[in-house]
Order: sequence, then structure tokens, then C-alpha cells
Amino acid sequence: MEKPAIVIVDDTPEIVQQLKHDLEQKYSDRFRIIEAFSGQQALDILTKLSVFNEPVALLIADEQMPKLSGSDLLRVSRELFPQAKRILLISYTDTHAAVHEINEGRIDYYIVKPWDPPEQCLYPALDDILTGWLIAYDPSLTPLRVIDHRWSPKLYKIGRFLARNQVPYQWLDIENRPDALRLLEHLNLNRRKLPVVIFPDGSYLVNPELPQIADKLKLKTHAEKPFYDLIIIGSGPAGLAAAVYGASEGLSTLLVEREAPGGQAGLSSRIENYLGFPTGLSGGELARRAVVQAERFGAEIVTPQKACRIKVNGQYRSVIMQDKSEVHCHTLLLACGVSYCQLDVPGISALVGAGVYYGASVSEAILCKDEDVYIVGGANSAGQAAIYFSKYARSVTMLVRADSLAKDMSWYLINQINHTPNIMVKTNTRVVAVHGKQHLESITIVNDQSHGEQTLPAASLFIFIGAEPHTGWLKRTLKCDEKGFILTGPDLMSAGHHKPEHWQLERDPFYLETSVPGIFAAGDVRHGSIKRVASSVGEGSMAVLLIHRYLG
Repeated sequence: MEKPAIVIVDDTPEIVQQLKHDLEQKYSDRFRIIEAFSGQQALDILTKLSVFNEPVALLIADEQMPKLSGSDLLRVSRELFPQAKRILLISYTDTHAAVHEINEGRIDYYIVKPWDPPEQCLYPALDDILTGWLIAYDPSLTPLRVIDHRWSPKLYKIGRFLARNQVPYQWLDIENRPDALRLLEHLNLNRRKLPVVIFPDGSYLVNPELPQIADKLKLKTHAEKPFYDLIIIGSGPAGLAAAVYGASEGLSTLLVEREAPGGQAGLSSRIENYLGFPTGLSGGELARRAVVQAERFGAEIVTPQKACRIKVNGQYRSVIMQDKSEVHCHTLLLACGVSYCQLDVPGISALVGAGVYYGASVSEAILCKDEDVYIVGGANSAGQAAIYFSKYARSVTMLVRADSLAKDMSWYLINQINHTPNIMVKTNTRVVAVHGKQHLESITIVNDQSHGEQTLPAASLFIFIGAEPHTGWLKRTLKCDEKGFILTGPDLMSAGHHKPEHWQLERDPFYLETSVPGIFAAGDVRHGSIKRVASSVGEGSMAVLLIHRYLG
């Protein structure tokens, strides 16, 4: 198979040649650069590439081409290469066209001519876009392979772990891929020993646990040092922001993550209202960038590793991990986030991971191609998932208990949903049962106004309802509210502004400080926090300032 292609299209030969030169300087080792001088010529090239099953990573088209504009070309080309990234090349007068295409979800970015110097005006954007495409790319030459059937809960768990840790992999469906059976025979295994994970060096693991896979991939699963200035539990937006600011300001910083960087936000298919990203970005992209940034400043990240207990010994704090290892620190930041609440209806527990899923990552959408997908929930995360799934699924039906989406969803998402023809919203509706033997086969829903009940065929049900904090392991150490969210700062002060029980310092607790001095909380896990990515990033950054005050 040829290297993935970057196709550039402009009717001005000088621009094409300059852009091709700049792209070859940086990307020719991984991509081949193909030029076209009109929209029609580009479509002919793309059709030929599609016929021969050649991958296309990126399309760059000039807006001001005659007969077929750049935005029209990028829109038409989606039928041939739906997963290719798209960039509109514009002059300053075309900004309105670029913004319109972004709002319609038809382009990923735009570049203003001239892009000199490319080191500042071209390469940074392309690096992010191409890296994101490579992560989702599923070529036949992908070295890491997973053999299992689609409805395996273990496959779902492994696939999500690999995807969220930015590890490209190829899934070989045992039901539909003859090469999967041949591989098993070659390894002297049978279909009863699944899943099988085959690594680039030819070694393999049968029905592995995530820490085993992490060890083989050489992910860092244990802290390098026994003591740190700051230990952060959880690598959602709050934890990652704290790691960036803590490490950049000279604190020896350890970040502990139980699954993969990004937290619940890492499962978002698209975040479009985060400052500085006009075309939006996925939660996985945000996490990847933040991890690189934190590591660049010297923060240490271990994953998958679960914190199980905290000990306080005078001015020191200790964290005991699931594997019984122990690390110590001056200060501790809890940014362990929340998870979606479980849907309690008959038949659901046996089908989790086999058609019933909590949250959704980008990798799940591709599995639902040409299927009817149901989404439970009416907040932003559900809306983002619905829009992303609509690009692959035959239809997406949102099941919302409220009488409208306006109660919990941002306006821009409601607007996009209303303009997406294959998304249907059923309000005042809830799931009352799910059915299936080996995997999900149907769901029963009821309308709370009409009391009408329906049983509908369904292969995939994605659930985005409420959130509960990961604090069961902390309640003996810290004060939490009745729902388990950690109390901090002013919320710790009882009537009459009395300090919390056992608080031995003369000062009041800092704003993000918990009931134990030197232990802080930030992000969704904190009582009273605003459940938005930008707010979590702000709290993680603010926590480092307060930690410096504490250490001082």
C-alpha cells in the first residue's frame, strides 16, 4: 500500500508548487504529496485513489477556484474519503466562508495565504491535524492487532484503552475475517481463547488485563521516584492543567491515571466551545496535546495505575496504589473526576460492553456504520456524541427525559442537531428495559406524557446520564457532600464560620483546599464546580498557585 496521500488543489500553479515544496520538506517521509490544478482534476484523482483503496489523510483546497470552489470540492469529496481531514485555503476576504464551513462541520481548519514562514503559520496546525488522523487510521499494516468478535465486552475495554492512550491498532473480527482464523491457527490457539492481542514483535497475550498490555507497550505504570512535591490523581482537564503548571513552575510532579489521559472529557467526540480552537477538537486530541505539554515540562505520568488509599503523616502525604506500591509527597491534588451514572433497568447489566456502552469514544462510531444508534441523555456530551455518530450511523435517536434539549444543552449543539437530518430527538422519553442474549437486540422505551410504550430493534445503546464522583476511597479521609463530591474552601466552613473539625492551622482553608491541609481538589470531583472543560482547566491551574502558597 502507498503512503497516505495529502492532496493539494489550487488553480494557481505558483501556489501549488510552493505549498507542495513546503509539505515535502516536512512530511514526505510519511505522506506523498499529490497536486491538482482544478476541482475537477482533484475529483478525478480522488476517484482513482478510492478505486485502488489508497488512503487519503488530508485535502487542502483553495476557496477561490472557478467552476468548483474549495468548499464545494471538500463537501463533495466526503463521499469518497469520509475520514480524510479537510483544510480550506483562503485569503483574508474569505474568512466568512471558512467560518460557515466550520459551523456546518465540513472542514477541520483553514489556512490564510500567504503562510510564510511555514514553521509558524503552516506546520503547527498540520502537525496536530495529521497526528489526529494517524491515530484514527486503521490500515491493514497496523502492527498491533486484536482478534475477537464485535460483541465481546473485553474487546470493548481493550479497544477503548488503546484508543484513549493514542495507540493505533487493527481489530480483526473473528466472525468476518478469514485472516483472523488463520492467525489463531498459526499461534496454535482456538476461538475459545479470545481476545488475543498480537504485538509488533510477534508476541501475543491471550485474554489479557490492561496492565499486561500497558507493560508490553512500555507505558509507564510505576513512579520513578519515591517522593514528589506534587502528586495529582486523575488526568482529566483539571489534572493535566495542574501537571503543566506545576511542572513548568519547578515542582517535581507525578500524575497518576487509572485508565487513560483525558478523563470523561477524553471521550468527547467534539468540543467546539473551548477557547482558542475555532474548528473544535476531540477530547482525545485535547488530552494528547496536554500530555505532550506536561511531559515537555518534566511532569511524570503513570497509567494505568489506580490510587486506592491516602495516608497523612504530619506534613507528608502518601498515596497507596492498587499494586500496593506507595509514593509520597508534600502536596496532593485530587482531580479524579466523575463517571456516568448507571442506568438501572431490567436486562442491562449483562449487556454492558455488548451493545450497551457508557460514554463513547471516536472508535465506537466507526463500528456503528449504517446502523440505528440510540443515545440516552440530553446534556452536551450526549449532543456531541449524536452529531459525531450521525456521520456514520444510518440514524441516531436521542432519548431525553426532559421536555426539550434546552434545559441542559448548549445552544450551538441544539442548532447542529436540528440541522442534522438523520438525528431524531424523543423528549419525555426513557428506557425501561433492554433485551438480548449474547448482545443487545432491542430496547423498550416509554413516553412519560402519553404513557405509550414501544419495543424497538437496537444494536447499540450509548448512555450519558448524570455523573457520580470517584471518591468512595476518600470518604474516610476527606469531607464530602451527600453525593460524594469533595468539599473545599468556603464550603468546609460550618455555621458561624468555624473551621472544619480537626483543622489545626490558624488560617482558613484555601479556596480549593480540602478538609486536610495540603490536599486540594479541582475539576468535576469538587463540590460546586462548573462541569465544563474550561472551568476544570482553570481550577487545575489555580490549584497550583494555592499549592505554592501552602508550600510557602
